[in-house]
Amino acid sequence: MAAVDDLQFEEFGDAATALVANTDATTISIEDPDETPKHQPGPPRGSGREEDDELLGNDDSDKTELLAGQKKSSPFWTFEYYQTFFDVDTYQVFDRIKGSLLPIPGKNFVRLYIRSNPDLYGPFWICATLVFAIAISGNLSNFLIHLGEKTYHYVPEFRKVSIAATIIYAYAWLVPLALWGFLVWRNSKVMNIVSYSFLEIVCVYGYSLFIYIPTAILWIIPQKAVRWILVMIALAISGSVLAMTFWPAVREDNRRIALATIVTIVLLHMLLSVGCLAYFFDAPEMDHLPPATATPNQTVAAAKSS
Repeated sequence: MAAVDDLQFEEFGDAATALVANTDATTISIEDPDETPKHQPGPPRGSGREEDDELLGNDDSDKTELLAGQKKSSPFWTFEYYQTFFDVDTYQVFDRIKGSLLPIPGKNFVRLYIRSNPDLYGPFWICATLVFAIAISGNLSNFLIHLGEKTYHYVPEFRKVSIAATIIYAYAWLVPLALWGFLVWRNSKVMNIVSYSFLEIVCVYGYSLFIYIPTAILWIIPQKAVRWILVMIALAISGSVLAMTFWPAVREDNRRIALATIVTIVLLHMLLSVGCLAYFFDAPEMDHLPPATATPNQTVAAAKSS
């Protein structure tokens, strides 16, 4: 009989009224099954979610490093190490050439054009082009000066290419090396002076020589006055680039040392330009005679010596 009483139906009132009346009623909430309850602790350390976050964090840091232009350095004996020195596009090279041709007073060439990405591509090809421009123009100038002279026999001087290459590349590398060593030494004495890397100095010297390429071509004109005007213009432009670039590096130093450094830089640059003009473009004092025009005395002297 007790079992039958348990199965009897009971009538309840309004459900809303019952819930309001019963303050102890339990509220049931439907939650998203994928959402982690607030009262539950997060995943333990070392779980898969944390490992994914760490991988994503590393990926973001790699992207940030690439966007910032910071590349992982390779060993110096690998090809990738030297490939970074030539990692420059055409627009950057043209922009730096334009900056070397139009120096702006008060603007630092290194800080404005070079420091973001110093390269050796531009300096290498500028020096190579200058070598052939000086050698070829020097031969053409020598030919045009004696054009029409019956006693002159033109002989191409191919040795001018090797001589020009030795002079240009020695200047573009040895002078920056000496200047870099001097600045490092002075930086150890005076701690607040501006310092440049060796690659930045080589880059400045290489781009400063670009003005001499059109100048060497115009040196073919057989007029000494025109040649000297051209060399003075080229020296003023390229020398001002060097002076305005390296003056901030030495102006905090002793006044005499700073002035002597800038004067030495300009004098070495002047020696290069004047020396190239005097050696490769000045007319030789003695004409070369062809073998058929040798005098009888010279023939007899040659026979006796043999």
